[in-house]
Amino acid sequence: MQPLRIATAQFENASGDKAGNLAVIRSLSAEAARQGAQVVAFHECSITGYTFARHLSREQMLDLAELIPEGESIRELTRIAQDNDIVVLAGLFEKDREDRLFKAYVCVDKNGLVAKYRKLHPFINPHLLPGNEYVVFDLLGWKCGILICYDNNVVENVRATALLGADIIFMPHVTMMTPSTRPGAGFADPALWHHRENDPTSLRLEFDGLKGRAWLMKWLPARAYDNGVFVVFSNPIGMDDDQLKNGCSMILDPFGDILAECRKLGDEVVTATLSPEKLEQAGGYRYRKARRPDLYREVLGQEHQPEQKVVWLNPGPGEAPREVK
Repeated sequence: MQPLRIATAQFENASGDKAGNLAVIRSLSAEAARQGAQVVAFHECSITGYTFARHLSREQMLDLAELIPEGESIRELTRIAQDNDIVVLAGLFEKDREDRLFKAYVCVDKNGLVAKYRKLHPFINPHLLPGNEYVVFDLLGWKCGILICYDNNVVENVRATALLGADIIFMPHVTMMTPSTRPGAGFADPALWHHRENDPTSLRLEFDGLKGRAWLMKWLPARAYDNGVFVVFSNPIGMDDDQLKNGCSMILDPFGDILAECRKLGDEVVTATLSPEKLEQAGGYRYRKARRPDLYREVLGQEHQPEQKVVWLNPGPGEAPREVK
């Protein structure tokens, strides 16, 4: 296994503007290639936009979603990969031939689709169905997995993906700056974004505080460290519909240390080198070897009715957040 150069990106996506978002993905992929990256990863629903989908009917979702791999977005990602000699990972809404709807994340190289993953815990739109399998695939000599946003908050998903052999887990998100029962959480004022050139300090304080990065750093490094994997976290920056997002796209190693992070108050891509020897040097590798499944096999496998509560979904400007189950 050879060292791998991977980039992660952040950008302000436009709701429903697939052509516009793909143009930004093209530009940032070219920049990643100039940085020497072999792979570049973008955020959840980076092609379609995300938060606005909470308002869409089933018919509107079907119009927005695409077949995979036949859809135009996969064809354009393939062209981007060919033109820049780089592997591209990005997200979109998917429909199948029975008009079932999913939240998908794809890996595409110059020959087309390499892997597709469907989010296990979707909630932005009631017409989305959950995926039902983990995905681990070969990429340039490495084993890779994908978990989208909330999937990573259920720790069993990360451990299962690592146990299936993933050396790298791509974790595309649209997260932070949302209400929660957690102290310090909440929406961020969009005015901070609109005034960022005149007052970057106030925006950075909000982005880096408990609404944003400080919360992320409570758990994201632990996912990498406990499981002994590289983590590629991607997140949008700027306005996603009526909600402000703070980027912080980053790459972490199996020690939970940050190798590269987007820190601009705008579109950006950063690149890091993944060194394979870290996979066995890290504590997570030893912890997996030390497991005692005889102690907890029945505990982890006991019957359980899944319950998902997301408190931040906001039906519209000025309305109170509603709880979704």
